[in-house]
Amino acid sequence: MRIGHGGIRPTLAIGAALVLVFGATGCARQEAPAPKAAAPAAPAAAPAPAAAAVEPVLDGPDKLTHGRYLVETVAGCGNCHTPHLADGSLDPSKKFAGAFVIKEPVFEAYARNITPDMETGIGAWSEDDIVNALHNAQRPDGAFMGPPMSFGWYRGMSDTDAHAIAAYIKSVPAIRNEVPKSTYSFPLTGYGPKITSVADVPKTDQVKYGEYLAGPVGHCMDCHTTYVMGVIDMKQLGHGGNVYTKPFIYDWAAVSANITSDKAAGLGDWSDDEIKKAITTGVSRNGRPLLPFMPYGLYAKMEPSDLNAIVAYLRSLPPLGAGPPPAAEAK
Repeated sequence: MRIGHGGIRPTLAIGAALVLVFGATGCARQEAPAPKAAAPAAPAAAPAPAAAAVEPVLDGPDKLTHGRYLVETVAGCGNCHTPHLADGSLDPSKKFAGAFVIKEPVFEAYARNITPDMETGIGAWSEDDIVNALHNAQRPDGAFMGPPMSFGWYRGMSDTDAHAIAAYIKSVPAIRNEVPKSTYSFPLTGYGPKITSVADVPKTDQVKYGEYLAGPVGHCMDCHTTYVMGVIDMKQLGHGGNVYTKPFIYDWAAVSANITSDKAAGLGDWSDDEIKKAITTGVSRNGRPLLPFMPYGLYAKMEPSDLNAIVAYLRSLPPLGAGPPPAAEAK
């Protein structure tokens, strides 16, 4: 297990899990060797489903439009809360109906049904309940929630965006789908002092807004920041090297890439367009298709200005060279 940004995180740290896998397991310049203790190295990946033409999701000033934009693009909620089909795409018939499971020695966690179904989903939750869940990992009855959700990062999500996401989630079709209850062998006590309000991050500062999108909203940095002995090391922000074994329905291991500005090991030698292409189409700079772990199809629907902001932020990350070969966590 891993202790993340204010809480415990599992080996497969993917909350809408937006993992930018650039190397031997995705799209980085550095070809990281397959971890010895992890699943066998993946074969050449078929083009990710996202590589096909996609219909963009337009943002807007009203709450529902903005919420839909965030959920269906950079927040990527469906990547965990919607079952994956055999080709890696999301099952439209079970959108947000949950059931994705992560099994660790200390817990067995299921992505819950977040549709408004009154019996099997969160139909009884108010908008404020959902916002409190995002900010404080807390259910309406006061009980705390645990990993793998990136609650430590969601604590920085603005009130505006959290309420927009909550409003949109409450508007989607209710789907009856009973999901097993997650179980933990350790106490769940939250991720820090109670969050009561988070201000908006102005879009006028492109790098700062990109940091916000890649952090509290998209939580890209949760997977792309190195964990040491199970604890996230913020001094290695963007350094990658974390191993994610058998994600979703797949039988291979992914290694999160170095996405710092390092020219040899990171993205420093990539053009802006090459980075955008990898994020939105699942194709590396050399034309190699990437493993369908990241929700490329969701990112492809982002507003160009938001994608530009994320790239600008990645450019600002201090260069960190290649680290030791990744290794699977000891169980």
